[in-house]
Amino acid sequence: MSELDQGVLAGDPRAIARAATLVENRADGWQQLMRKLFPHTGRALVVGITGAPGSGKSTLVDQVIRHVREEGKSVGVIAVDPSSPFTGGAILGDRIRMAQHHEDKGVFIRSMATRGTLGGLAAAALDLVLLFDASGRDVVLVETVGVGQDEVDIARVAGVTAVVVVPGMGDDVQAIKAGILEIADVLVINKADHPGAEKLERELHAATATPILQTVATEGRGVAELLQALRDKYRADRSARHWEQRLIEMYRDRLAGRLDPGAVAAAAEQVAQRKRDPYSIIEEWLH
Repeated sequence: MSELDQGVLAGDPRAIARAATLVENRADGWQQLMRKLFPHTGRALVVGITGAPGSGKSTLVDQVIRHVREEGKSVGVIAVDPSSPFTGGAILGDRIRMAQHHEDKGVFIRSMATRGTLGGLAAAALDLVLLFDASGRDVVLVETVGVGQDEVDIARVAGVTAVVVVPGMGDDVQAIKAGILEIADVLVINKADHPGAEKLERELHAATATPILQTVATEGRGVAELLQALRDKYRADRSARHWEQRLIEMYRDRLAGRLDPGAVAAAAEQVAQRKRDPYSIIEEWLH
């Protein structure tokens, strides 16, 4: 374990990959590893990028990576993909779209499967963010799976969150109704060269005071301004409030991990047969 944590702190890609697998699989020793790494975190700019499928999140992430690398800084990317129904692993769609960076030693891309987790994130995403932070990455980007209105968990993981919408896909109506507006530190109208971009911006301005930027990710237009806006927001709002939600999520994850799957299955059978009520069972588990 000491070799592994030293490798991560030195930024060794093999050590980072091994540690990421250990953490994601919740294998023996992952908590001890994270305890050692945590004092070395808190330096990276952690950006969450979320939005509806088809809004161009992966292309936008790709352009942000390019800008950060042009500055001479390193990047870690967590691309949360849907799970394969056969293996439970990540389908790797986002990673394929970022393939141009795979030989760049300053970019580490990790695909994660949601494994049935709701809210667009895998359960171990926060731990991987901290892992990449400890490894010395200057910027950590977390791109979610793109599940729409339920995709709010990213705000509990990232230091600053960009919500991506596009004109002409119903996002103007959906975004105003959805809870994702509330988690946005920056709203991004991508594909701003499409008809309806100005109308969408007016409607969003009427619905929220959140900063709004227009981008055309395929051309790299507006990406430098977006990166600056994210940095400005991050610097202006570095507080303990993010850790309040993070601690609650970590606590919930640990509690769920302590439940015996066999006992849960047996309890579910009893509830289904109306032999017991779920409230009493949960109260017993809490005690």
